[in-house]
Amino acid sequence: MGREAAKVTNVGKLLQTRGEEFLGSGYKDPISSFSNFQEFSVSNPEVYWKTVLNEMSTSFSVPPQCILRENPNGENHLSNPGGQWLPGAFVNPAKNCLSVNSKRSLDDIVIRWRDEGDSGLPVKSMTLKELRAEVWLVAYALNALGLDKGSAIAIDMPMNVNSVVIYLAIVLAGYIVVSIADSFASLEISTRLRISKAKAIFTQDLIIRGDKSIPLYSRVIDAQAPLAIVIPAKGSSFSMKLRDGDISWFDFLERVRKENEFAAVEQPVEAFTNILFSSGTTGEPKAIPWTNATPFKAAADAWCHMDIRKADIVAWPTNLGWMMGPWLVYASLLNGASIALYNGSPLGSGFAKFVQDAKVTMLGVVPSIVRTWKSTNCIDGYDWSSIRCFGSTGEASNVDEYLWLMGRALYKPVIEYCGGTEIGGGFITGSLLQAQSLAAFSTPAMGCKLFILGNDGCPIPQNVPGMGELALSPLIFGASSTLLNANHYDVYFSGMPSRNGQILRRHGDVFERTSGGYYRAHGRADDTMNLGGIKLRLSASVMRLIAMCLKQQPLVCHHLMVDLSNLQ
Repeated sequence: MGREAAKVTNVGKLLQTRGEEFLGSGYKDPISSFSNFQEFSVSNPEVYWKTVLNEMSTSFSVPPQCILRENPNGENHLSNPGGQWLPGAFVNPAKNCLSVNSKRSLDDIVIRWRDEGDSGLPVKSMTLKELRAEVWLVAYALNALGLDKGSAIAIDMPMNVNSVVIYLAIVLAGYIVVSIADSFASLEISTRLRISKAKAIFTQDLIIRGDKSIPLYSRVIDAQAPLAIVIPAKGSSFSMKLRDGDISWFDFLERVRKENEFAAVEQPVEAFTNILFSSGTTGEPKAIPWTNATPFKAAADAWCHMDIRKADIVAWPTNLGWMMGPWLVYASLLNGASIALYNGSPLGSGFAKFVQDAKVTMLGVVPSIVRTWKSTNCIDGYDWSSIRCFGSTGEASNVDEYLWLMGRALYKPVIEYCGGTEIGGGFITGSLLQAQSLAAFSTPAMGCKLFILGNDGCPIPQNVPGMGELALSPLIFGASSTLLNANHYDVYFSGMPSRNGQILRRHGDVFERTSGGYYRAHGRADDTMNLGGIKLRLSASVMRLIAMCLKQQPLVCHHLMVDLSNLQ
């Protein structure tokens, strides 16, 4: 990006006006001083987060006493390594998503969408005024269910206009969203409902994909779910009879006729707003609560690193069951942008045409989607020139595939983004103000400090090339401080080294810092093994087998290692 273009980015505009105030006489320009500003965000959290929250027009019903209290109530720092963020604040993230402010008016379009199969029809849209009315109605209907405030309410449905409205209504009304991916089988649904103690669940009768109808409500029934509010995927009728006690979407809404504003339930910043889950591929998934601060971490990442701002149109094929679903809601609406939703598969030409017709400006992907697009060439011929940048997360990307992707949009950059559900966003990413290296990360996320642990378990010096397990500074705005079904300290801090009096936070990824100052991901630390210089990705069961062999049958283990290395 040229220096003039850099000046009109969110960070560029901020540094143009306040760069010298933040960085002193060493400030040069937004591009030259970006790395210094990132370091400033870590060393001056009080100034940085106050500034960014103000940039996003964040409204608190009770403002915080400060930004960060490292030792709340005189506690030993090791007992609460992450500190206390925004102490004393009361806030409602959904209310902030629906507010009129300098970023938007009631007539601004905030959601654009299209259903699969409707490519010949115009893109549908919803203004802020219309979204507010929809959310308020659902919030009133939720209250009519008579659930205690703070009750957990699950969403298990595709990410479409209805699910976004429901998500915002649950948060606005002071309940807790339980995020469940619509691809999960009954056992996985049941596990998440049990851990979260959900009192109700929103779902659809079917998921429609092309000419296929995939059952969803039946899976929810098999999971022995609590009260279900069921939305028909097509029209107003169901393809099956509802379970006794369950409610159709239309009957649910008919219970109330409120048109006046719903008074948002303002809660302490540490109150839970969303329960999400790790993948749980090797055991029971970790139940990770997002607090009322976490949505602002997601939105701040988008503000800084993807440069999302007023009038942007943001698409990211995902689901509310994964963190990028809530991330998309908050990253768009808290920054005055519009969410673009395609109710269907993103793997075909229908999605490509939607991106064109909706004039998407920031398109998020995962590498497997790009791989499919490239192999089928299904996006050929569509005009993606409105895109300002791509975002990518979920797995390591491929240089050739991403160079091809950039070519679909006049070689706009790809911002790599890596984080976790427990972070509420990213800890390492890219920036429009830095030269990007394909399939690599250029910077720690704002407010995050990274460490790469050497073979001795201690951090290697900063700015020195090397590879090892990545650890984080514990002071991360919006990051988790508790788990519902595990000991948070044991999972993230026990056994970790300290740096400058702070115990580091475990993340579990292997990262490489290159001689050029970029970072590359190399998978999980708990499922890799180096055999004669060959790095293998192994399942947990194979890792346990090798560990057992090392103890009991060293000769057998030697032959196993040889066989595994021959697989490469």
